[in-house]
Amino acid sequence: MKYDGEMLARLVAQAEAQPVGMDMVMIRALIEEASELGAGRALERLGLADRGAQDDVRELRELLGAWRDAKKAARGAVVAWVARVVMALLLLGMAVKLGLAGLVHE
Repeated sequence: MKYDGEMLARLVAQAEAQPVGMDMVMIRALIEEASELGAGRALERLGLADRGAQDDVRELRELLGAWRDAKKAARGAVVAWVARVVMALLLLGMAVKLGLAGLVHE
C-alpha cells in the first residue's frame, strides 16, 4: 500500500479552512493520517512495503528461532561433554590415588 499523503493534505486544508481552530476530531484525524504516512515511508525505506514482506519477516523470525534453538542445544552438548570429561578425570585420579592403575599393567 502506497502512502502518498493526499488524505493528510486534504485534512490540513480542511483544518485551515475552519474559522476558529481545530476540534479534537480533526486533530486526531491529522495525527492518524500523519502516523500512517510516516509508517508507510519507513516501511518503504526498509524494503518492507510490498506484499511479500510479511512472509519474509515471518520466515526470518522462524530462522532466528531455529538459530536460537541450535545455539541452546550446542551449548547443552558442550556442557554435557565437559561434565563427562571432568568425571572421567576424577575417576582416573581416584584410580591412581587408590593404586588401581598398577593393576591394569600387571
